[in-house]
Amino acid sequence: MPKFRIVVDVGHTADSYGALSARNDPEFGFNFRLARLITTKLKSEGFAEARLLVTDGKARPSLFKRVGAANQGRADLFLSVHHDSVPDKLLETWEFDGAKSYFSDRFSGHSLFVSERNPHFSTSLKLARMIGKQLKEHGLHYASQYTLPVMGRYRRQLLDRDVGVYRYDGLVVLSRTRSAAVLLEAGSIINRDEEMEMNSAERQELIAGAVAAAVGEFCERR
Repeated sequence: MPKFRIVVDVGHTADSYGALSARNDPEFGFNFRLARLITTKLKSEGFAEARLLVTDGKARPSLFKRVGAANQGRADLFLSVHHDSVPDKLLETWEFDGAKSYFSDRFSGHSLFVSERNPHFSTSLKLARMIGKQLKEHGLHYASQYTLPVMGRYRRQLLDRDVGVYRYDGLVVLSRTRSAAVLLEAGSIINRDEEMEMNSAERQELIAGAVAAAVGEFCERR
């Protein structure tokens, strides 16, 4: 277990910060805080080789930097941490702090993604299921909207309807890594209530604990 190399990837970069929350905070900040906490939690559980990966630069080149870092470091597991939004057509407007802002309270919850193009697809799926199961046992629900036609090009095949694991073959960080790889959308920051929860220390601790427990279980079964 101490030799098990886990790369915890902070989704997006300071330059290319991902989604904007309902209160105009960049997704990158949410991703960084949670990924750092997950890494700390893994280290405290005995995963000495867990490392936080922060990438800079523009969106597309940064994807290949991540994959390169994971593959060079011979990772056993790559976990990319993100926070969710919705397609633009589902956004509504409101005013926050005197500024026109966007939100969608229609959907909430976390989701997990794996790619069939990953060389360790079945292992990736197994781990994603374990993370999903832990989150469910902690009383959290997954985002069910990805199967709906309203999601357009973001529509995905649901591989596990019990714990919310979806298939997303084309994602570079999932398909090009040589290790098992999972992407976690930890919750929706475009949903006004869930954004507040994602900002709370309690929710962050709960998610980090669930991920660490799943990785621990995964290693025990190997």
